[in-house]
Amino acid sequence: MLRFIFTILVLLPSLASLRAQSALASKDVELNGSTTWVDTGIDVKAGDLVKFEASGNLRYADAKQETGPEGLSRGWKDMIRILPLNDAGRGAVIGRVGDGAAARPFLIGAQRESRMVIGGRLFLGINQSGGGDGSYKVKVTVLERGSDAAATFTGQLPPITDKELAQIPRRVVDKDNNEGDRINFLILGTEDQVKNALKAVGWVIVDRDVKSSILRGSLGVLSRDAYLTMPMSELMVFGRPQDYGYAMSDPLVTVMARHHFRIWKAPFDVDGLTLFVGAGTHDIGFDKDQRTGGVTHKIDPDTDKERDFIGDSLKQCGQVVKTEYVTPKDTITKARTAHGEEFTSDGRILVIYLKPEGGASQTAAFADYFCSVLKQNSPDGEDLGECSQWMSSPGKSDMKLAPIPKTYRLLVIPGIMNTCVSDNPAFAVGRKVLTDKYGLTTDLLSVPNDSSEDNAKMIASYLDEKWKEDQRKFIVVGYSKGTPDLQTALALQPGVRDKIAAFVSVAGASGGSPIADTLPAVLDQWMGKANDKAGCKGNMADGFKSLKKETRQRFLASYPHPFVPSYSVAAMTTDDRVPKSAAQTFKLLCAFDKQNDAQLLKPDQVIPESIFLGTVLSDHLNVALKMGANFPRAALLEAAVRFVNDDLAKRGATSPAAAAAPTTDTKKKSWADSWSK
Repeated sequence: MLRFIFTILVLLPSLASLRAQSALASKDVELNGSTTWVDTGIDVKAGDLVKFEASGNLRYADAKQETGPEGLSRGWKDMIRILPLNDAGRGAVIGRVGDGAAARPFLIGAQRESRMVIGGRLFLGINQSGGGDGSYKVKVTVLERGSDAAATFTGQLPPITDKELAQIPRRVVDKDNNEGDRINFLILGTEDQVKNALKAVGWVIVDRDVKSSILRGSLGVLSRDAYLTMPMSELMVFGRPQDYGYAMSDPLVTVMARHHFRIWKAPFDVDGLTLFVGAGTHDIGFDKDQRTGGVTHKIDPDTDKERDFIGDSLKQCGQVVKTEYVTPKDTITKARTAHGEEFTSDGRILVIYLKPEGGASQTAAFADYFCSVLKQNSPDGEDLGECSQWMSSPGKSDMKLAPIPKTYRLLVIPGIMNTCVSDNPAFAVGRKVLTDKYGLTTDLLSVPNDSSEDNAKMIASYLDEKWKEDQRKFIVVGYSKGTPDLQTALALQPGVRDKIAAFVSVAGASGGSPIADTLPAVLDQWMGKANDKAGCKGNMADGFKSLKKETRQRFLASYPHPFVPSYSVAAMTTDDRVPKSAAQTFKLLCAFDKQNDAQLLKPDQVIPESIFLGTVLSDHLNVALKMGANFPRAALLEAAVRFVNDDLAKRGATSPAAAAAPTTDTKKKSWADSWSK
């Protein structure tokens, strides 16, 4: 019966009214100005599609203006306020699932429509530490229930046995080989999985040293991160310092108290799964270092509390499929840290299993397309060597490459400042090869240096004009800022979704960039005038504001899932291959994450809920523009077009008629789930 209802919803144009009728639960919740959290009485489960609509106003005595559900613009004082969600403005409407200490708040603002990643009781609240005058009304609508099957993992997970435990040290050591914290948790998952899961639930990467703190601070990012990321001393496991240190805290008390841990990638795997070894403690104040007499952090002596908090917090990301405890034969239940503090434990180690990769990741399959196109077709017109030079996880190069069908048209939307380099357009060689060799209709829409909202209108107008002459749908490739421009068009401009068969993001700024955060308001006038030079079009200041992380994260909070089949390709460079022109920004971004392309962090290049196709080895500009260094960008474009054509055909859009058929403006289930199964 539900399948029949979904089919009707896809086919009939009166989507809004039908959707309202299909709501499974709806409730109005009042949030008084003195409220922190309110129990909605609604129980959600993982996969539920829930819509939030908030209205009303609040006024704070120390604020010049009242605020709506989006909250006040962040200011410097926010860095010393204790807010439930420090990344959002004061007074914003927020939500959370569950009421435990590790429950992670999320921004609702004026509206949000998203799938719940975990199940539990739904709470709504106001992002504040003190009350304000006024109230909000929030309408909560459960549009679709998640599948019980999707929420249940049925695969095989390898156990942690005495064999693995024997290879893991029981305690960390400092540079002088003094023993310290005990190893109290393990995580099984890829490096990207672990980092993304921790980021999703509020853990922040800590600076390795003072130099990293200076680099991060030089970007001037207004965030609680400045407090959380104070350097963490280097401790050793497997003969080397931690790969990453993480912290979580409220900003006002970060100097004296924070949750924190260190993790090391084990030099062995467990039945093919990557193993991370962790040591976590909870700083609760200051103490005297019994070795040096200096001041150090005091930890909670019951280290099991922090171990379990780390596990409970990770469960909030929705990617944990199993946790269990193991007890080594030579376990430790009582000892002293390297600073001389006593700690206790029940001796158990928590094992956290993340969902094995698959589903929305197609890196292996896409690597075969990319490597085969590069070797067999050489669309860039020169021999660029082995595929392993250009892709982090290269594939096979012998797959059969069939002719590319003309079912769809190709449109490339480039990034900011593309009009300033009009003689070097994005993917120029690749588009020419696709047209001349395969007869595809390809085009480039050179959007100006304006806001994503303004460019979204231009994209909608362009698609309307092209639709009049040819009603084949588009495969759209968004590069750099072209990605958020198209995301905005899909979200806000009527009719855009009907004309797009698929969206491919290449080094796209979906999550924003810390580099854009460095442009202070005093540069607005200069940036605007800069457009008069080099033939640039639009207002560059507005364009860069659209790339700020806060701007993009707010957008994703309101529109957290794609409206059409979407695919992401990330770019990443390294010390030995980053060009001199990008070396400075690369080093700055390394203070946040070494996996970056000198303009964007790798996680920010992946559209939420998209099919991840893989990571290419290139700096940000060279991945799409010929900037002096070699890179098979034509092969990348052809591989993406081939992959998407084949993937859409497998899912039923096999004919021009199907490709041209209008789609609904809102999907009834995560398209990534259906496209990847």
